[in-house]
Amino acid sequence: MPAGALTLFHVRGIRIGVDYSLFFVLFLIIIWLSGFYRDVLGADEGATGPYLLALASALLFFGSILLHELGHAFVAIRRGIGIDGITLWMFGGVARLQRDSDSPGTEFKIAVAGPLVTAAITLLCVGAGIALAGPDAFREAALTDGQTESSGIAALIGWLAGINLLVLLFNLVPAFPLDGGRIARAIAWKLTGDRGRATRFAATLGRGFGFLLIGFGAYLFVRGDLIGGLWLAVVGFILNGSARGAIAQTQITDRLEGVSVGDVMDREPVAIPEGMSIERAFDEYFLRYRYTWFPVTDSASRFAGLLDQATAEAVPEPERGSTTVGEILARDEGSLTVREDAPLESLLGNEGLRRLGALIAVDPEGRLRGVVTVEAVGRALNDPATGESLPS
Repeated sequence: MPAGALTLFHVRGIRIGVDYSLFFVLFLIIIWLSGFYRDVLGADEGATGPYLLALASALLFFGSILLHELGHAFVAIRRGIGIDGITLWMFGGVARLQRDSDSPGTEFKIAVAGPLVTAAITLLCVGAGIALAGPDAFREAALTDGQTESSGIAALIGWLAGINLLVLLFNLVPAFPLDGGRIARAIAWKLTGDRGRATRFAATLGRGFGFLLIGFGAYLFVRGDLIGGLWLAVVGFILNGSARGAIAQTQITDRLEGVSVGDVMDREPVAIPEGMSIERAFDEYFLRYRYTWFPVTDSASRFAGLLDQATAEAVPEPERGSTTVGEILARDEGSLTVREDAPLESLLGNEGLRRLGALIAVDPEGRLRGVVTVEAVGRALNDPATGESLPS
């Protein structure tokens, strides 16, 4: 996921953000489509109608990309895989899953969900566009032919159908990490029974497709299509790098196969009861252990949240004897915990682990069982025979 994304809103707890590069692409789309809509409407240079239609087209296009990513996200959640967030950026969208699929069936269902959403949007636009403008005018609008005899709204729907069809076809190319590549990985995984081997196969296809895009982009650039050639080449470089990263990731997941969170966690964590006063928490925990935060448990030993030193210090001293830990702790919203029986590889890239430096391991009933740290995960990535780290 691109770094530095601006959070817009949340959908069913999923953070939706935009990378700043998206605004550059929105600008280009608006400039490109305003000329198309000007021809459709027969408007002059100063008219605002074409620019409003272009703006609506750009927003609806990225709205359809968001729906595509939400398709992946909702299926992943139903299959028990958490989502760190969705980010829209200059090359589309990214739904960041908290862990990899645990079976080829799950991988296939998650991968195919996005294209199915895009296919549904395309069919809906095709039906509405033909109903409004007729088949000929709709086809011309989908191809951004400014001579189409259709209304501005019909032209917008036609363009939206055409661009979503292109997105659908591109995503179905069997090249990892595109959706088609993930579908290919699921099929190869099912046939071979080996996820690592299937990932390497799909990623190799992805690298090959990336090289093709780079080569074709260079050809277009030499032929004079500077923008189109450069754009394709950049997409090719990104695909190639992502596929190469997937191959490297496979080396790590292969090493961690069969290792669970419970195998590496600290099984004797120091926790504060939520009914304890802030004053006692300082005396018996912060001043004694010198940690900056502690897990907090309820009367049934279930994990309730975290208490950090800065929050405790913000309570005025005269009130610390009467204020309990449970009144000021940061309540758990699911991002701070991990099941003790979860595969350790599910923590690779975990946003909560990166932010806090540790996660709270719990049992199925939510009782505190241990703490797994970044250092513990790092040690697990070392070769147990030689102690040497895996190659990056």
